[in-house]
Amino acid sequence: MSLLFKVLLVLQLSFLLLSLTSTIASVAGEADVEAFEEIMSPYPRQPIKRPSRDRVAVQGVVYCKSCKYQGNDTLLDASPLPGAVVKLECNNTRKPITVEGVADKNGYFLIQAPKKVSTYGVHKCKVFAYSASLIWCQTRTDLNGGINGAALKYQKTSPKSLPFALYTVGPFAFDPTCQP
Repeated sequence: MSLLFKVLLVLQLSFLLLSLTSTIASVAGEADVEAFEEIMSPYPRQPIKRPSRDRVAVQGVVYCKSCKYQGNDTLLDASPLPGAVVKLECNNTRKPITVEGVADKNGYFLIQAPKKVSTYGVHKCKVFAYSASLIWCQTRTDLNGGINGAALKYQKTSPKSLPFALYTVGPFAFDPTCQP
């Protein structure tokens, strides 16, 4: 076979393949065309890597500062604040999502966000120290963003043992009402 004959044969096959693709497109749907092109392509398609959309949980600790360091941004001599209320606010949907969490006896809180909040949009979430349970320790401080909102920091967990992506904020603090 001559070189010219081979070139003409390749061109005819290309036109035939092109007409087959357009015929399939008109008879079938777009999904069938994509499947046909994937089968006929000499190069395998690479799967599209989408960002993971895991559920989100936020943890942190809330303290009541000591009278000795009232008004200073320090946690020296601070004690855990049980019953403190902390809010998670996310603005990644049409309506802002707000979830409250309550600190345990050690001042620790864990807030699990609803399904609408995922790791994909967690950058639009903040956590606020909202209120304290003790009457003599209720003045919020902006230590680590307690008033203006703290950004979430990813907490890597070795083998993925949790059903959610864990983020950390704080620690937050409240100032006590001290007598001079």
